[in-house]
Amino acid sequence: FERNLNIYDSEKYWTGELQKFIEANPAEGVELEAIVRKGAVHRQIVKLADERNVDLIVIEAANPRIQDYLLGTTASHVVAHAECSVYVVR
Repeated sequence: FERNLNIYDSEKYWTGELQKFIEANPAEGVELEAIVRKGAVHRQIVKLADERNVDLIVIEAANPRIQDYLLGTTASHVVAHAECSVYVVR
């Protein structure tokens, strides 16, 4: 989540920004829902997947480096903790 203290209602702000992005980049034939949550990204992805009882999470592997393998990344946490299948895209 952003660290900009000038944003009073960060959930409202980022929901609006996400909605603008979706409108500017339409996904033909795909139903989308904009969801903004606070907290650690990897934990929120797993929590939302559990709440929604999803079958598959698709997540990117962002530029893996050796320290990512040693310290862990968002993708590796999601893979390790999600109850559903996880497809990691490079």
